[in-house]
Amino acid sequence: MSDAPFLVSSCLAGIPCRYDARARPDDAVIEAVREGRAIPACAEQLGGLPTPRPAAEIVGGDGDDVLRGSARVMSIDGEDLTAQFVAGAEAVAEIVERHGIERALLQGRSPSCGCGTIYDGTHSGALVDGDGVLTAVLARRGLSIEPVRGRRQE
Repeated sequence: MSDAPFLVSSCLAGIPCRYDARARPDDAVIEAVREGRAIPACAEQLGGLPTPRPAAEIVGGDGDDVLRGSARVMSIDGEDLTAQFVAGAEAVAEIVERHGIERALLQGRSPSCGCGTIYDGTHSGALVDGDGVLTAVLARRGLSIEPVRGRRQE
């Protein structure tokens, strides 16, 4: 087993970086970061998006489709955020490479970090099979990725 740390979505580590300026903390993730076993990163912030920001979803596919250029990441206001999502995913991939990371625990359903299930692009709360942009980038690099749904903050 590798001694390399694993990657976690910053919101799972209790950092209020989500679009709504909240976190989705997970106690085990927070402890792993505290112990130095995990490194938090937020692809959306690293891509230059502010916090808070309008909600965004992938329209026309999933993260793999975004990377192929056949889908877009759109805000609820109709702004195309594809470039920021891809840039942020690539920035996180650089962190992964620098630290020899082989495993990631990512926030489920997110247009960045969703793994296996994401929102459908209609901003209606409906879900579809697919991965977020960061998940697609990391999967292409061979990482083992597990979705986690942190607890909702009020």
